[in-house]
Amino acid sequence: MILYIAEKPSLARAIAEVLPRPHKKQDGYIELGNGDCVSWCLGHLLEQADPADYNPDFKPWRFEHLPIIPDEWKLKPRSKTRSQLTVLRRLIRQSKQLVHAGDPDREGQLLVDEVINYLGASATKKRTAQRVLISDLNPKAVTTALNNLKSNSDFIPLSTSALARSRADWIYGINLTRAYSIQGRKAGYNGVLSVGRVQTPLLGLVVRRDNEIDGFVSKPFFEVQAVVETEAGESFKARWKPSESCQPHQDEEGRVLNQKLAENVITRIKGELAELVKLTQKRKRENAPLPFSLSALQIEAAKRFGMSAKEVLDTCQALYERHKLLTYPRSDCRYLPEEHHAQAADVVNAITANHQKLKEFLPQITVSRRSSAWNDKKVSAHHAIIPTTRQANLAVLSQQESQLYELVSRYYLAQFMAPYEYDDTRVELKIAGGEFIATAHQTQISGWKQLLSSSEAKQSTLPLLKEGQSLRCTDALLEEKNTQPPKYFTDATLLAAMTGISRYVTDSEIRKVLKETDGLGTEATRAGIIELLFTRNFIQREGKTIRSTAVGRALVDCLPDSATTPDMTALWESELSRISQQETSYSHFMQPLTERLRDLIAQSAQVVIPDTLKALSPPAKKRTTRTRGKASTKTKKAVSGKKRTVTKAKRPVKTK
Repeated sequence: MILYIAEKPSLARAIAEVLPRPHKKQDGYIELGNGDCVSWCLGHLLEQADPADYNPDFKPWRFEHLPIIPDEWKLKPRSKTRSQLTVLRRLIRQSKQLVHAGDPDREGQLLVDEVINYLGASATKKRTAQRVLISDLNPKAVTTALNNLKSNSDFIPLSTSALARSRADWIYGINLTRAYSIQGRKAGYNGVLSVGRVQTPLLGLVVRRDNEIDGFVSKPFFEVQAVVETEAGESFKARWKPSESCQPHQDEEGRVLNQKLAENVITRIKGELAELVKLTQKRKRENAPLPFSLSALQIEAAKRFGMSAKEVLDTCQALYERHKLLTYPRSDCRYLPEEHHAQAADVVNAITANHQKLKEFLPQITVSRRSSAWNDKKVSAHHAIIPTTRQANLAVLSQQESQLYELVSRYYLAQFMAPYEYDDTRVELKIAGGEFIATAHQTQISGWKQLLSSSEAKQSTLPLLKEGQSLRCTDALLEEKNTQPPKYFTDATLLAAMTGISRYVTDSEIRKVLKETDGLGTEATRAGIIELLFTRNFIQREGKTIRSTAVGRALVDCLPDSATTPDMTALWESELSRISQQETSYSHFMQPLTERLRDLIAQSAQVVIPDTLKALSPPAKKRTTRTRGKASTKTKKAVSGKKRTVTKAKRPVKTK
């Protein structure tokens, strides 16, 4: 019997749909007509054991126990999914062949591998297990994937990478969360001060941005525009470009801070001849942006629709699982397999059948066009998020589902449209010894821009000019402006910061390493990490902006810079990627981490949490119990370590 193990029931049903009938729906699996079975996990069936599972003494949070680093790692079944684990145990024992059908990413690989290993599959079954990579739940795509099975052994490095990430997050988060929560308790704060290798640097970004805004002092600066006229009476404006001699009067961004200097330039150039020393005109082409990865889609949806990262992920998941209109959404890739180009006509037909208003672009779509999106070298386990070939009644979609489906569809159709072409003109002038610049931008071919842009590109023109032409400065304008503080983070800009984290990395060597593996967190985890910071009351929304709370700022102030800056965790992601590419090992990654952890714990012992945090403690949680048929309320302290009236095993704090 062949046993297919899917990550979720929806994927299991999609697999069974294309396999031999009749089907018998059993408890926790589907029996196929040929005797094979399709079963499933319910997300993670297993979780990392709690510290108390290693040693009961670790149940209270005490500083002398830290750091807690298991010698032998343990997993335990999740309480709500034990029955499904029992089903899989029996089916694995009965099977002759296993097919791993986890989601096509690092976590999906580990999720099913852990179950196979935990339930004691024989060495032979593990060695001969096969892997199916499914990113589209429509029958044709599932059949294609099942006809292209790979050896599951080929994905051991990917699973090892996920395992290293899981264990590293555990020891880092469990230990530092306990350390700082214990210190917080000494100051009277009864909440959990959770620390994680991704969430805390992200919080640090928000706190530092807020502090920069709070401490910002606006300064005036000055720009000069020359009004230049041709012999034919046509006029245009040219911006003054300060020379090197003006640097003492400029800030680090080249803005002129000396008003008298700007006024002197105006006095000197009025009425003077202007010499056109250089004229450059280039026809430029701009290709369509690539299809979406999850983060790219979350950023664009936040800008266009005001959707949070979690809303985008949940909506995409529904479009993938329930409606089967999008491919696998938790993708970090913006490229497509070259063989997928053969399906282009079917996908375009489905899009235009589903969205009638997109039909108007069909005359400008050339399906045979192959953009740079189709590139096998850029595709690994999964590809960009694109529409499927499914035709459906979009009236059943929610507003957000409809918005995202249309947005993804437009980016896919753009791959088959002409490039955007425009003339870029630059004019360099000399007036009274000073340099002035004028530019113009004029669209020639709209191409894909008309499909994706909400408004036309700004057009600017210049008179017909030539080098050496005689011109005159008839007037000059002084513009006084003020420097602006950086903007508060929004959903879009915070996600953009997470995906382009190298901009915030302080170590130049680490920045070089991150050139190819840039990113804080992963596509699958970023939305959850942001939401976790809201849940912990470390950040809050104020309109469309995201700002740190007093608790969040106090925590960042107490932590060492290495815990609140992205250098370390971004380097982790780079190392985890190298493990999956077999360029480094699990032990090479874990050993320095455990050594560094001991130093961080020692540092935390010297930290003094401010007493002001006491007033910000969350209210004590109350729970109702029954005593001889009567309800009674008991208070449960927020942090372990002191005697409590009511105690239950504490779930591990989410600390990623």
